[in-house]
Amino acid sequence: MAIITLTSDWGLSDYYVPAVKGAIFSALPNVNVVDITHNIEPFDVRSAAFIVKNCYKNFPKGTIHILAIDTEESLSNPHVVVKVNEHYFVGTDNYIFSLIIDQDPYEAVIIDITQDSDFFTFSTRDRFVKVAIMLYNNVPLSEIGTPYTLKERIEFKPTYDNNSIHGLVNFIDSYENLVTNISKPLFEKIRNGRKFTIKLCSGIYKINEIRKSYQEVPEPDILALFGTHGFLEIALNHGKAASLLGVERDFAVDIYFEDEK
Repeated sequence: MAIITLTSDWGLSDYYVPAVKGAIFSALPNVNVVDITHNIEPFDVRSAAFIVKNCYKNFPKGTIHILAIDTEESLSNPHVVVKVNEHYFVGTDNYIFSLIIDQDPYEAVIIDITQDSDFFTFSTRDRFVKVAIMLYNNVPLSEIGTPYTLKERIEFKPTYDNNSIHGLVNFIDSYENLVTNISKPLFEKIRNGRKFTIKLCSGIYKINEIRKSYQEVPEPDILALFGTHGFLEIALNHGKAASLLGVERDFAVDIYFEDEK
């Protein structure tokens, strides 16, 4: 049985979530609808992308993911369907898709389906649900829209040379751990077995070792590890790193590697 997931910045105090679910169940009474989260900060595409990126592959192939974050359509931000890794995503190309799929091959189309309303402020209910129902019924992408190339934002990617990597805090989780945009493969490639120093807050905080768990340092010491998401994470053992270190998203994280002498 197919699954439809919902991710939004609506919260749960308004009528948006039940309205969308009602529209889905009216057409597909036996479908499974799963809430990934509705607690994204308004218009926070990056956080939504990070959360979806790190959970969608755990769903069965064929799952349809509706992304309801900053959904207003424009010439530069069209409504699209993306197929990647046998999963389908329906939403607005406000850069969210390229942040989710990274370098994975994909197929995308601009939606050419009329929405079921004269209003244009609730595209998720009036258009995305309609498209999700079509996907559920195995309508091919070629009948939903025309081929499309996703937009990409390179400023969210780290820069590097032979002796350093320059990234940023990309996501702060509910424990206030600091997740960077520096992946383990990139780190190991540039490191090449060398010693290193991770610098946060212009070098106020320095880390020289990668840990495997939070418990490897005393409470509430600072540490760095690679989480299950595959990115470098800076945390405090049983502490709230963001608050206690005074760090916010987009703060710089720099890694310098030492040449062997």
